[in-house]
Amino acid sequence: MHNLLAFLVKYNHWFVFLLLEVASGMMLFKYNSYQGSTWVSSANYVVGTVYEWQSDVEKFFSLALQNEQLSRRNLYLEHEVGILRDRLAEATADTSAQEYSELQMLSQYQMISAKVVSNSVTLPNNLITINRGRADGIESDMGVACGNGLVGVVYLASEHYAVVIPVLNVHSHISVTIRGRGYFGYMTWSGGSPVEAYVEDVPRHAQFEVGDWVETSGYSSIFPSGITVGKITEISDSEDGLSYRLKIHLSTDFANLRDVCVITERGFAERLHLLDAANDSLTIR
Repeated sequence: MHNLLAFLVKYNHWFVFLLLEVASGMMLFKYNSYQGSTWVSSANYVVGTVYEWQSDVEKFFSLALQNEQLSRRNLYLEHEVGILRDRLAEATADTSAQEYSELQMLSQYQMISAKVVSNSVTLPNNLITINRGRADGIESDMGVACGNGLVGVVYLASEHYAVVIPVLNVHSHISVTIRGRGYFGYMTWSGGSPVEAYVEDVPRHAQFEVGDWVETSGYSSIFPSGITVGKITEISDSEDGLSYRLKIHLSTDFANLRDVCVITERGFAERLHLLDAANDSLTIR
């Protein structure tokens, strides 16, 4: 204690100097509008730069996990395609048939990569903003997916940005099917856990089990068939008892979503224009 007091007494003039500097600085920026605005602008720039550095660091350390997930996903898809190609070759004795079918299906779609700008997972009406818009060929009602599976549907698009309604939104209703079983339903989310959703209206005569995968059905022009949605974890009856209600564990990690692909069908804009024209014609009549 004696040494601390001796230190303060010895260097008291430096402490007084620092105190006066801080007081003068506060008075300068508080009571002078120009200096105050300059301080606020500089502070915002510094804070923004720090946040940008923090975001870059977080992205860097998450790359290993994302690459691992994508590698596992690609390995699974390659394995699945190989099995399907072998089975078709055995049935038709023609390996080119499967390749031709795949090319025909994929030729109807193109993928536009995008980065997630903002995202939420705790609200009833979660939304995702991506850094691609109409200038990049993106329109409303286009599907969005990532390396792990389904993400959602484009809701609004400006020139350079778009807002996506993800699976984690109470207004999301997407047609899905149980992989390899051929039974259909629609997927909903009622809030709560960001890793779970439900498949409604699965017929009572359907045969499936816990652990089966759920994927997009292809019954709409938004998504091609076969995009992974999640895995069945629980089977229960619907409220009216006329169908099944399935709880699924989503394959997409929405809390760690950074890179997505917008799925655009070739001729999408032309088809929408024709549909709008038909609706206008019916309205006039």
